[in-house]
Amino acid sequence: MQFVVFVLLYPFLWLISILPFRILYLVSDGVYILVYYVIGYRRKVVRQNIALALPHLSPKEQLSVEKKSYHHMCDMFLEMTKTMTISEKEMNKRFVFTNLELYKDLEKKQKSIALLCAHYASYEWVVSMNKHITFEGFAIYKKVSNKYFDKLVRDIRSKFKATLITTKETIPVVEKNYKKKHLGIYGFASDQSPQVTKTHHWGTFMGIETPVHTGAEMLAKRYDMNVIFLRTKKIKRGYYEATFELMFDNPKEVPNYQISDEFLRRVEKQIYEAPEYYLWTHKRWKHKRK
Repeated sequence: MQFVVFVLLYPFLWLISILPFRILYLVSDGVYILVYYVIGYRRKVVRQNIALALPHLSPKEQLSVEKKSYHHMCDMFLEMTKTMTISEKEMNKRFVFTNLELYKDLEKKQKSIALLCAHYASYEWVVSMNKHITFEGFAIYKKVSNKYFDKLVRDIRSKFKATLITTKETIPVVEKNYKKKHLGIYGFASDQSPQVTKTHHWGTFMGIETPVHTGAEMLAKRYDMNVIFLRTKKIKRGYYEATFELMFDNPKEVPNYQISDEFLRRVEKQIYEAPEYYLWTHKRWKHKRK
């Protein structure tokens, strides 16, 4: 059954990937109407999240953020599909790294790097950075249940020389590389909700007490990685700028959970500046401390 679903959908995805961007976004406009108005995909979750996280906005302003976030989400999904056939030249034009020199200076220190980023703007196109770096880039992702689509996701994201590892593979891979002195940069999108049973730290995110992913911090401390944050900004439809920010170059000396909390502060800043580009569809604040 998984194969049948894949065979039926793959031609459609490939056709989307070869569309010129101006037509791609016309398709996205149609997908937005279908997803938001007809299907109403997770609309209740999104509305609750925005009301919780942005109570200072009026109901009218919250509704505007909600609609814009769906429009952006549809754009981003089709942009990810477009990655199947996009050229390196086109990608470099549309996803620009503003200060690669900061990153390259860190490589000279001969320590692996933990890159923290959020599900914000175009987190899918971050993998294009692997064309600009010397270290091996590892993108950590959650395995797709359909094995054929999982392979497709891996192929798409590894097009720009990224090495994909699942969340379960992360610790063994990092440890193996550390022992072999193989330097790498590991991408963590750690802004979503962890399993409560695996939670070691509760912090605040958008002013709300919530469990926090601490895996990136734990690995950075254990294997002495430099820690950086990637701030992504949407310039206009289909165009993004990404800026590296050094967070910590001495993680072992940083008090426990300070790295994770500082990461959330930086994500919050992004969201407050332009909340419509955040992925609001996940139940980020579903857990309450007992």
